[in-house]
Amino acid sequence: MDHAQQSQYDAILFVSFGGPDKGEDVLPFLENVLRGRNVPKERMLEVAEHYHHFGGKSPINEQNIALIDAIRQELSASGLELPVYWGNRNWHPLLADTLREMKSAGVRRALAFVTSGFSCYSGCRQYRENIEQARKAVGPEAPEIDKIRVFFNHPGFINPMARNVRTALDSIENESGEKESGTPVLFTAHSIPLSMADSSDYCKQLQEASRLVAEQAKISKWKLVYQSRSGPPTQPWLEPDVCDAIRDLHEQGESGVVLVPIGFISDHMEVLFDLDTEAADLCQTLGMKMARANTAGTDP
Repeated sequence: MDHAQQSQYDAILFVSFGGPDKGEDVLPFLENVLRGRNVPKERMLEVAEHYHHFGGKSPINEQNIALIDAIRQELSASGLELPVYWGNRNWHPLLADTLREMKSAGVRRALAFVTSGFSCYSGCRQYRENIEQARKAVGPEAPEIDKIRVFFNHPGFINPMARNVRTALDSIENESGEKESGTPVLFTAHSIPLSMADSSDYCKQLQEASRLVAEQAKISKWKLVYQSRSGPPTQPWLEPDVCDAIRDLHEQGESGVVLVPIGFISDHMEVLFDLDTEAADLCQTLGMKMARANTAGTDP
C-alpha cells in the first residue's frame, strides 16, 4: 500500500477464523463454526478433544496477535499511519463488535486482510458474507470494507514457505548422518467438500502455490494432499488424506517424508493436531522419519 492508497482508507481490518482461549470456550466456539452445517455431533466432540488435548486453548489467537503486531510495525516502517483492528468469524473479538468499535472511532472505510489465502466458499466468500452481516448488524453508518485479494501466489507467502521447506528437508538425515536426497514432500491443506471445490479455484490455487514453493525450494518429489475433513462420511471431500498418503509412501519403500502445511498461514489447531500429533504418531509407528515445515507466520 502506498500513500495514495492510504488516503482511501482510515484503518486496516485483520479478519481471522477465531479460536477458544480456555476449555469452557471450546464447545460454544465449535457450535459457532458448525452452525447450519450437516456435521455429526460425534465429529464435533472429536474435534473438541483435539482442543482439550492442548488445554482448550487454540494457538491461533497468540499467532494472530503476533501477525497484527508485525503488520503495525510494517505500516509504521513504511510511514503509513493506519490503526489495525481485529475481528473474527467464530469467536471473540467478533466482527460485529469490532465494526462497532471502528464506527465509534470514526472509521469510514477500511481495508480487510483475511488470514485464509485461498479461494473457496469457506475460505473467501463466507468471510465477505460475514463482513456484510456484521456491517448490517452495526447499522447504516458501519464502515465500508474492501477485502484484499487472496495471497496464495504472493512472494511474501511463497518465499518464506520455500525457505521453511528447505530447512525441513535439511533436517532429515539418514543413518550415516548424511542429508537425504529426494525425500518426498507432501503439501497439505484443509479438505473441503467436492461440491465446494468444484465451484471455486481452491484446488487450482493450492496446486499453483505448491508448484511455486517446490520450484523455488528445488523439490523433485511432491504431492498435494488434504487433512482435517469434518463432514458426514457419505459426503465426498477432497482426497487423499495426509495419513493415507503417508501409508502409500511407506508401501513404496520411502523411509522419510516432509509435511508442508501450505494451506495455513500459521500453526492452527489443525496443524498441531493433524500433523504434529496424528501424522507424527503414524510415521513413528511405520518407522518413517518425518519433518514438518514451519508455516509462514510473521516471516513475510
